[in-house]
Amino acid sequence: MTIENQILNYLKIDPEVSISELQEKTGASRQILHRILKRLLDDGYVEKIGSAPKVFYRIKKRESSAKTDTHLSNEQIEFLDEYFLLITEKGERLAGSEAMKVWCQKQKLPFEKTTDEFIITRKKYLQYIDATGLINGTDKIRNTKGFENMMLDKMYYCDFYAIERFGKTKLGTLLHFAKQGQNRKLMQEIISLTKSKIESLIKEKKVDAVGYIPPTIKRQLQFMSVLQKGYNLSLPHLSILKVSGEIPVPQKALGKINERIDNARSSIVIRENRLFNHVLLLDDAVGSGATIHETAAKLLQKGVCRKVTGLAITGSFKGFDVIQEV
Repeated sequence: MTIENQILNYLKIDPEVSISELQEKTGASRQILHRILKRLLDDGYVEKIGSAPKVFYRIKKRESSAKTDTHLSNEQIEFLDEYFLLITEKGERLAGSEAMKVWCQKQKLPFEKTTDEFIITRKKYLQYIDATGLINGTDKIRNTKGFENMMLDKMYYCDFYAIERFGKTKLGTLLHFAKQGQNRKLMQEIISLTKSKIESLIKEKKVDAVGYIPPTIKRQLQFMSVLQKGYNLSLPHLSILKVSGEIPVPQKALGKINERIDNARSSIVIRENRLFNHVLLLDDAVGSGATIHETAAKLLQKGVCRKVTGLAITGSFKGFDVIQEV
């Protein structure tokens, strides 16, 4: 019996097997086993779960592909490749038409028709992207009831966090799983997708200092710290602190705009004595905009700068919205 058949037979008996267990059962070297498993993975016979050092292999369940073996135009395929990303409940990353097929199967929706509807919907939101490659969310902040005066000169997003019906955008999905899963690889991908846009904005607006909105909740891997290191912007960085009472209260836990404003005012501390003309504030996700707006207010009130522009990786489309997932 070939080693490949031995592996498949063992997987029928034991649903999850590690490479060490397969080595013990077959007597084959790890190098040979990795080569055979790669071929079985590529051919769709097995799937890998977990990440090093806890990696297991199992027989891949064949999902019905009825009515999904359809044809899309090259333009549709390219659009899905660029804008549609799905991370499944098993942690599989799917992109493009493959992701759309799986999403349609789960939602029990027709593939071609839903693809057309996604493209139409996504293009509607892409119309908000201006010549800078960013979405101007200034009016959203300005029209949010609760802010006494507009303290931000401009507010931009790299993309919306989510769109109607189809949920999180590609960037929204990456951000959600990067933060929730403390996934450095996804964080680096976000940096790659957004760095050039930020650098262009800095040049266009003649920004001479940058500040990062600090997190409320302590995590082993802080997204904003990874962002700051990855962007590696050659500008002075402001000292902005987030303090809290005995119990830290994150913005996403507050459902009223006045509570979010009070939370930001009481927790943001500016430790900066240098003077600048135009500061760029960076945040990961902007829902109500309370934190970034009140940070801008404190910078202006302290006389640290004359103008503040805000930029978030993702932002909400609605007026007052709460992005609770990140």
